Amino acid sequence: MVGKRLRFESKNPTEFVDITDRLRDEVRWSGLQIGRVHLQSLHTTLGIAINENEPLLLRDFERLLERLAPVGAGYQHDDFARRFDIALDEPENGHAHCRQLLLTGFATLLVEDGELVLGRWQSVFAVELDGPRHRQLAIQLDGQFGPPRAKGAGSTELVDLELSRQLMVDPEPVSAPMRRLVEAGGKRLRPTLVQLTAGVGPRTEPLRAASLAAAVELLHNATLIHDDYVDESTHRRGRPTVAAAEGPERAVAVGDYYFAKATRLIAEIGNRSVTSTIAEALEAICASQIDDVALRGAFPGDHDSYLRVVRGKTAALFAAACASGALLSEASPEIVDALRRYGDLVGVAFQMTDDMVDFSPSSGKPVGLDIRQRVLSLPLIYAAEDREVGPEVRRLLAGTLGDEEVGRVAELVTTSGALERVKGEAHALVDAAVHELETIELDGLRPILISLARSAVDRNA
Repeated sequence: MVGKRLRFESKNPTEFVDITDRLRDEVRWSGLQIGRVHLQSLHTTLGIAINENEPLLLRDFERLLERLAPVGAGYQHDDFARRFDIALDEPENGHAHCRQLLLTGFATLLVEDGELVLGRWQSVFAVELDGPRHRQLAIQLDGQFGPPRAKGAGSTELVDLELSRQLMVDPEPVSAPMRRLVEAGGKRLRPTLVQLTAGVGPRTEPLRAASLAAAVELLHNATLIHDDYVDESTHRRGRPTVAAAEGPERAVAVGDYYFAKATRLIAEIGNRSVTSTIAEALEAICASQIDDVALRGAFPGDHDSYLRVVRGKTAALFAAACASGALLSEASPEIVDALRRYGDLVGVAFQMTDDMVDFSPSSGKPVGLDIRQRVLSLPLIYAAEDREVGPEVRRLLAGTLGDEEVGRVAELVTTSGALERVKGEAHALVDAAVHELETIELDGLRPILISLARSAVDRNA
């Protein structure tokens, strides 16, 4: 369940404030797929109504309220001489309290397929009866949550638009391969983390958050292009890799170009802390790539070496995405540091799950691809350490890895209990990540980040 406050200012004594779009944004931002949105007015002179947003009809409603409970009709509530503990600025508003009885202070809306269930002409109104005032509604979203879509103007559509805009102005030899990779999809966890954490502080700027999120996604895709070249991968997201389709030289050039471009885009945002955070992550990624290649001579490696590489290659950008979004919103250092640690833990858990997916027939990828490419893999490390199957695993890995050998290693990993061991470790890391969120104020964001962390490990692709 997600709890929020919806705040607004009314401008007139009686006013129908349409909050439909804001509620839709909250549903999309929370990731609620099916469930309910509960609304409650926190004021005795603010009602809730569901009706048609047609100006003449709304004027009819106002006139109806005026006829039923007219202003200055001798309400005892307005006889201050007979009341106690009256505030100095107490208005004569007996009519507003009586009008509120004609409305409701509560409402429940249904959500299906990630969208509010409303009729064609239905809108949701907060009905001001004693304005102008600062007002707020309590909101609770309850049900089944999926991956969140970023809030309001900071939605994923903005990131997609920014990515398209940036690729449109780039030279065709570099933009075409990157566009092919971007349009092939992907989980988009890193830009989602940027957009979500960009809403935790006092300064919320959806356009800058979208620019930062798009730049982080370009950085991530640049690392994939280089990884595919180093690993000699032929396909990524169901399409030929840049190295396979256009050669290693093009792959290196395209990756380098977008490393440079993404760094410039981030620098142009004008926040030095954000720029430094992403730059440090980029350093960690490059250093870990060197370690990764060097460690392949000692394949399959050990747990400590694995964590060192994964924290740099994968977790560093997760952590930077969380921290940079929070920094952009001018969140407190305590919140920034907690979100950075959260991102690091989720990033490591995400990579461990990716390692397990390599042994899943339902992943859509050839089983044992990491074995064939001699990529660091925690299930392989644990299987190689196993007393029963370890000697055979190490013998097979030391030789030529044809189809038969790869199939046998995958079988040994599956039967050794290594996958269950890695799964337990990944879930423990997610629990630790969730713990990092418990001591900081996140304005309703905590359940969404928890859901995202869980989804990073509860998958088979």
